Amino acid sequence: MINPQSYARARQYALTRLEKELSPNLVYHSLYHTRDEVVLSAEVLAVKEGISGESLHLMCTAAWFHDIGFIEQADGHEKIGARIASEALPGFGYNPEQVEIVTGAIFATILPQFPTTRLEQVMADADLSVLGGKEFLPRSADLRRERAFLGREYSDVEWYRGQLNFIRQHQYFTASARALLDPQKKLNIGALEQILASLS
Repeated sequence: MINPQSYARARQYALTRLEKELSPNLVYHSLYHTRDEVVLSAEVLAVKEGISGESLHLMCTAAWFHDIGFIEQADGHEKIGARIASEALPGFGYNPEQVEIVTGAIFATILPQFPTTRLEQVMADADLSVLGGKEFLPRSADLRRERAFLGREYSDVEWYRGQLNFIRQHQYFTASARALLDPQKKLNIGALEQILASLS
């Protein structure tokens, strides 16, 4: 079993590194994204999916570490995050099997998503919970600004068409995410369609 102290230390490690080492220009993949979007969504969805105890601690550990690779670089950040977790977690009392579950959940956030376990499905859904959130449009604008900082510029039509195609093709893996997030996701699709119509 993972004890709460081990999880608390792992969480604090990730939180400290994200606070101190993330570029302020990462306005989407920020501490806010990890702490206030993905971790919170992971906790809510995990409970609704009946995930508790050690599995919940491992799920939340993955949520805290899923974007920590951005402290080094954006490209391939999931692989970097899995490496950082593999190096750090044994020092907090995580055994090899537990580390493997955490890194598996981090890899489940790679796009396109291919989660294989229920815990990985929850992680994948939590990472893209913004698609079914009321803050979708402002967070989409944050992502666009971040992409510009990383050297990728888009016209308005290119950006909104790309966002619309992505959100239309996306499906949540868990029944809980679909129930919780699909209604607002439909509204977000409608908002993108309206924006695109006004641009053409």
